[in-house]
Amino acid sequence: MDPLLQIKNLSVHFGSNGANSPAVNNISFNIPAGKTIAVVGESGSGKSLTALSILKLLPREAICSGAILFNQNGSGQLTKLHSLLPKEMYTIRGNSIAMIFQEPMTSLNPVLTCGFQVMESLIKHKKLNRKQARDKTLELFRQVELPAPEAMINRYPHEISGGQKQRVMIAMAMSCNPELLIADEPTTALDVRVQKNILLLLKKLQQENNLSVLLITHDLGLVADVADEVIVMYKGEIVEQGVCTSVLTSPSHPYTKALLACRPAANQKGKRLAVLKDFLEEKKNYSYTDYHDAVIAKNKLVLSVKNLDVHFPADKNFFGKPRSVIKAVNNVSFDIMQGETVGLVGESGCGKTTLGRSILQLIEPTAGQIILDGRDIFSMTEDQLRKERKELQVVFQDPYGSLNPRITVGAAILEVLKVHGLHENDKRRKDAVIKMLEKVELPADHYKRYPHQFSGGQRQRICIARALSLNPSFLIFDESVSALDVSVQATVLNLINELKKEFNFTSIFISHDLSVVHYISDRIMVMNKGKIVESGTAEEVYRNPTDEYTKQLIESIPGRNLKTT
Repeated sequence: MDPLLQIKNLSVHFGSNGANSPAVNNISFNIPAGKTIAVVGESGSGKSLTALSILKLLPREAICSGAILFNQNGSGQLTKLHSLLPKEMYTIRGNSIAMIFQEPMTSLNPVLTCGFQVMESLIKHKKLNRKQARDKTLELFRQVELPAPEAMINRYPHEISGGQKQRVMIAMAMSCNPELLIADEPTTALDVRVQKNILLLLKKLQQENNLSVLLITHDLGLVADVADEVIVMYKGEIVEQGVCTSVLTSPSHPYTKALLACRPAANQKGKRLAVLKDFLEEKKNYSYTDYHDAVIAKNKLVLSVKNLDVHFPADKNFFGKPRSVIKAVNNVSFDIMQGETVGLVGESGCGKTTLGRSILQLIEPTAGQIILDGRDIFSMTEDQLRKERKELQVVFQDPYGSLNPRITVGAAILEVLKVHGLHENDKRRKDAVIKMLEKVELPADHYKRYPHQFSGGQRQRICIARALSLNPSFLIFDESVSALDVSVQATVLNLINELKKEFNFTSIFISHDLSVVHYISDRIMVMNKGKIVESGTAEEVYRNPTDEYTKQLIESIPGRNLKTT
């Protein structure tokens, strides 16, 4: 039987007359009917460009060569997608071949309701009237298991969660019964339980509709749970491909081995995570290096949170008084000792980021106490709190949004030192900034570069350098590695461990990924609906959870039982 889609000798160049090296270099593979093919690789490997080539959505400056053949309706007559005119491609795109894009918030139109955006596709491609399109949309919303479909159809994208937006995108993609579904990083940065539900939904829809799926991801653990075959891309080329179980259990290429070894779930706690260069430089006797445990002063209390509440009004009456409140943080208490790293884990909306921001006094708590080094933060004056902020620093989730795009990274770090009056003059401050950049493995000449000139992992290192430049006693890492490629994530986690030994700071590490939290933390607190539902050592919580919610989080970790060579 002929495959549904054939890609032959595909290359994508950028630059005048394709003078630059190819972003995709002479790749070939097939997508069989009814199968899930996963294309795996890091950012910049060419996997998304490959998907966009299929739908002819490449930028105008891209020069594409090769053949893309589509066996539409299993007729045996191959349609040459690469040579179709825009009007001809219009009948294919969204109809026979649909795509779920990586970021649903930017893919959905913010000024149109979710229901209208799905109906629009049905009206254009299936020629349904508005009532028929609405009824079909309601059916699709039920099929993708959106809560309250009748209400959801009239909601705007900003009014629903990330997982719900992704389900709307899936409903839109499935609306015209496509033969091929391209899913480009459909679960990146989603909570593990939401991620698992999305993948189960895609699997269910595939089986019900005999759908072919091209899944694009950087996470081999996720691939292990859903794919039939896997294609590994590195620097625009296919370096390994085959049946999923064979590739994942017996990888042959160093890059594939590296992607598997970089995952925290595949490594023992306390060991240095493998990074790409360990494998690509062919270190034949590579071994995991032990990290010496950070010194935890069990008798020295650094942070004490007592009966903390953070409430937000859910509804107000005519006079502006709240009728009801959302208890984002509900009567939370815990202690953290000097040198300890405490992981705070839970899904979006559980209150973990609100808790972190209330400790930093970026959100005003409703009630309770926060005592840092014996001093009650609530009772401090504004001037006292400004001085105390030197000891309390944060590394946010989005490093690009945390840096001013108009000033160099060196100036951004120097500004922090100047505000807090550290060092005698700007020359000394510049020397201190360069020294800190070198500590996070960035050369001195990066001082004058702007944020857009760095990769995501490098920007995160810059944010860590800025936070540590004040030598704080307490750090909060808020989802600092959740959106990074697995190998970049490993590099950043290794860096945090190394800096923890050197600076001996105390920290809270906030994440929705229990495997990462288990790796980096001494203790773990699990948060659900504003409350701490479980707390204990990292090993106790990860290996022997007692709360049902914690068990569900652990069960949802993709590729949790995947073994590597």
